[in-house]
Amino acid sequence: MNPRLLIVLALLVAAPASAAALEGQAERQPINWVAIAMFLAFVTLTLWITRRAAQRTRTASDFYTAGGGISGFQNGLAMAGDYMSAASFLGISAQIFADGYDGLIYSTGFIVGWPILLFLMAEKLRNLGKYTFADVASYRFAQPPVRSFAAASTLLVVCFYLIAQMVGAGQLIKLLFGLPYGYAVIVVGMLMMAYVLFGGMRATTWVQIIKAVMLLSGATFMAVMVLAQFGFSPEALFRRAVEVKTDLALAGGAAPDAAAAKGLSIMAPGNFIKDPVSAISFGLALMLGTAGLPHILMRFFTVPDAQAARKSVLWATTWIGYFYILTFIIGFGAIVLVATNPAYLDGEALRGGGNMAAIHLAHAIGGNAFLGFISAVAFATILAVVAGLTLSAASAVSHDLYATVIKKGAADSADELRVSRITTLALGALAILLGIAFEKQNVAFMVSLAFALAASGNFPVLVMSLLWSGCTTRGAAIGGTIGLLTAFVLTVLSPAIWVNVLGFTAAPFPYSSPAIFSVPAGFLAIWLISLIDTSPRAAIDKAGYPAQRLRAETGIGASGASDH
Repeated sequence: MNPRLLIVLALLVAAPASAAALEGQAERQPINWVAIAMFLAFVTLTLWITRRAAQRTRTASDFYTAGGGISGFQNGLAMAGDYMSAASFLGISAQIFADGYDGLIYSTGFIVGWPILLFLMAEKLRNLGKYTFADVASYRFAQPPVRSFAAASTLLVVCFYLIAQMVGAGQLIKLLFGLPYGYAVIVVGMLMMAYVLFGGMRATTWVQIIKAVMLLSGATFMAVMVLAQFGFSPEALFRRAVEVKTDLALAGGAAPDAAAAKGLSIMAPGNFIKDPVSAISFGLALMLGTAGLPHILMRFFTVPDAQAARKSVLWATTWIGYFYILTFIIGFGAIVLVATNPAYLDGEALRGGGNMAAIHLAHAIGGNAFLGFISAVAFATILAVVAGLTLSAASAVSHDLYATVIKKGAADSADELRVSRITTLALGALAILLGIAFEKQNVAFMVSLAFALAASGNFPVLVMSLLWSGCTTRGAAIGGTIGLLTAFVLTVLSPAIWVNVLGFTAAPFPYSSPAIFSVPAGFLAIWLISLIDTSPRAAIDKAGYPAQRLRAETGIGASGASDH
């Protein structure tokens, strides 16, 4: 990387520190120099990693998949780092802080999708793919229709996922530096573009690995310190959380019986997910969406073979499952230690926004030094995920649309990289705008909407193309589009967008997640359209299934490039 660019980026990141003094004085909040120093130290470290990676990023394979040279263990950590996003760390703990037990649906939903990846897809993806999941979905089909669908689906999923990361990062920097939220989001967007533009997948992978180790260490320390205050008894922690919620309800003017019911409600479902349809739909989106996330699927192509792909998923599942257990302790710890401390509150609301429960808990149990560490971890979490998301979207445009559809396979590596970097700049600008527009939303909920889109579009196409010989080009492209659009339209019409963002009084679609309707719509459309497809291309698609299955199951011919 050009040294002058490093100086500019360093100034861009350091600028908030000087501006923070004025902002902090205005809000009469002391500057936490320890936290800021640790935060900037992490940014400097990751920029150095990006510079080193840039020196080894010369080809499209280096940029998209780190040359396929990542080991299974390393890739498992990177997958965990890619998956444990702002929604996981900030959003789930904030949801549990607000609604108690009901927030656990995120932890269980996010983890149960991994066995699907392990048993149904890991080996097949590595054996069939090259750079993106579209390589797999379109393996035996006509390339333009399926790749166009895959690129559109990737961009839509990535945009919703990016919203959550940008909101979390903006609120974190706003809290830490005392900056206006919009400026904080711009800082994150600029750093995101730097990582991806210059380092590609190699830099992204190492940032994700470092972030995963830091996040697991920090979350473990937080959970242990919380439990230590209650004799390492989760029961005592939960009992105290019920008492805190009861006391807060009494302080708010509730009658004793109502206050007691309010306190006990945090140990039962119904606070966040209000009805059985929403619960099933929400769980379905989280479970199936995991197996359709383009930035997660892309990681299967960074390992040398199918065995390493399997090992990646096993390691990732281990780290992610352990982490989600910790988020439950962190969320209830925040109820006890944060909700009762006026230093962390603006009136009845959390200072810095509703997603900052875990950040305040870090200060409550470890002071300024641990707050600095957790702030750096949270920011690392966001940057790592944002870099992976941006890379998957850039590869969808440059590899799937430009190189394969527009250039019909005739684009050279340099052209592909140029289009990818232009896409990265455009996506960075879009992410900044979306992050500002969705400032007030819970980041875990925003990610759940991205999961619903992935579960309704990408997942049905992958499953049907991999496991059903009767699937055709028209079925995959049109059916997948129907599932994706159904999820998107119902998401826009849901209370999360129609009421909370667009400002209407009532939502036409009453449920929190569209997956229970849109996932079956995707599968049914693919099946029905393939069944009635009598085009000459349909016969070619069906005849190509035995060769696809042979390569998917055995890996014969899989050398890191797909044989279209």
